[in-house]
Amino acid sequence: MLKWLIGLGVAFVLFLLIAGGGAYFFLNSAKGKEMMQSFKPGTKAKEGRLAPAERGELIKTVSAPGVIEPETNIKISAQVSARITALPFRAGDEVKAGDVVCRLDAVDLKARVDAAQARLAATRARLGGAEANAIMANAEFGRSKELFDAGDTPKSDLERAEANYLQAVSALDALKAEILSAEAEVVAAQKDLDNAVITSPIDGVMTTLNAEVGELVVVGTLNTPGSVIMEIADLSRMLLKAQVDETNIKPVKPGQRAQIYTPFDPEGELTGKVGRINLKREVNQADGTGYFEVEILVDVPEGVRLLSGLTANTEIEVEIFDGVLKVPSQAVLDRRVDELPRELADSSTLVDKSKTFARIVFVERQGKAVATPVSIGPSDLTHTVILAGLAETDRVVTGPFRELTSLKNDTPIIDEA
Repeated sequence: MLKWLIGLGVAFVLFLLIAGGGAYFFLNSAKGKEMMQSFKPGTKAKEGRLAPAERGELIKTVSAPGVIEPETNIKISAQVSARITALPFRAGDEVKAGDVVCRLDAVDLKARVDAAQARLAATRARLGGAEANAIMANAEFGRSKELFDAGDTPKSDLERAEANYLQAVSALDALKAEILSAEAEVVAAQKDLDNAVITSPIDGVMTTLNAEVGELVVVGTLNTPGSVIMEIADLSRMLLKAQVDETNIKPVKPGQRAQIYTPFDPEGELTGKVGRINLKREVNQADGTGYFEVEILVDVPEGVRLLSGLTANTEIEVEIFDGVLKVPSQAVLDRRVDELPRELADSSTLVDKSKTFARIVFVERQGKAVATPVSIGPSDLTHTVILAGLAETDRVVTGPFRELTSLKNDTPIIDEA
C-alpha cells in the first residue's frame, strides 16, 4: 500500500510539472497572449479576422456588361412578293447550307417566265426579215450608186436608195436591241422564279421564325420589320459585345483573356478572348455614360448551346502580376497622419507628412493591432498589392470591416477563429 501511495504521489507531481510547463509555453505564445490580454482588467480585446500576408498572383481586370450574340446571324427576307407555301423548319431546328427553308407560291412567277420567253421567241423570229431587208436595201443602194456614177440616173434616185438602206440598218439594230431586252426580261423572270425557293446560306440554327404558311411576304428594304421571314445563326461561334466604360478602355487590348458570367453560368466558367475594339464612342441611352463596344469571342464548350441575346458580364484580364505580396483590399485603410503615433509618423519613410492621410494596415504584434504604414500597388476585385511595409510573416487584421473602421493603434485583438 505504501509503495502504491508513493507512486501515485510521484505521478501527481509529474502531472503538475507537465501541465505547468505546457501552460507556461501556451501563455507565452501569440494565442496565449491574445487570451490573457482579453482577461486583463480595464481592457477588452476586439475580435478580428487575422491572416498572413500572402505571396501569389494578382490579376487586374476591367468589368463590363454586354450581350451574347452569334458572330454570324443571317436575316432572311423575300426577294419577291408571294404567298408562303411551305416552311420545312421551325425555330430551334438545325439547318445546313443549301437546305430549303421556305417555299413561295410560284404559279404567277412561272407564268411571267413563260410570257417573257414567248416575247423573246417572237422578237427573234422577226430578226430574219429585218436582216433580209437590210441586205436588199444595201444592194439597191449599190446599183443606184453605179448608175449615178455612169450618169444614167439622177441624184435623187441615189439619195432615195441610200435613205432606204439606212432605214433598214436602223430597223435591224433596233430589233437586235429589242432581243437583248427580251433576253434580260427572261433572266429577271427566271431569277424571280428561282427566288420562290429560299435556301439557307450557312450551317446554323433557325433562331427566329416570323411568318407562317399562307402568309403573304412583301419585298422591303434591308431588315425592315415585317419583311424578315426568319433568322439563322451559327451558334458555334458566339460573341460577347461588351460595353466598356470610356474611363476603363485604355488598358483593353485584343487577345486579352476574359471571364464571362451569365444567368445560366453565375460561376463564370465561360472564357473568351478580346477581338475587335470599336473605335467609335457610344452613349448609353439609359444614363448618358460613354462606352466603347468590345467584341469578345466566347469559347463555347462542347455540347453547350448559348442563347442569342443572353445578357452577361465580363472581367477582362488587362494585367497579370506574379509573385507579389498581397492582402485583402478592405484591410488597407486611410488614416489621418495627425492621428498616428508621433514616433510612428516620424520613423516611417512611408508616411508623407505633407499629406493629410497615410495608408496603413493593422498588423497583430504581441496581441495588439499595430498601425503599419504601407506602400500599395495595383488591386483586383478582392486584393491589393503591398509594395513596402509588410513581411510575409506578418499577420494582418483583415476584418470585419465594421471593426477595421474604428480600430485604433495598440488595441488588444484576438483572432475570432
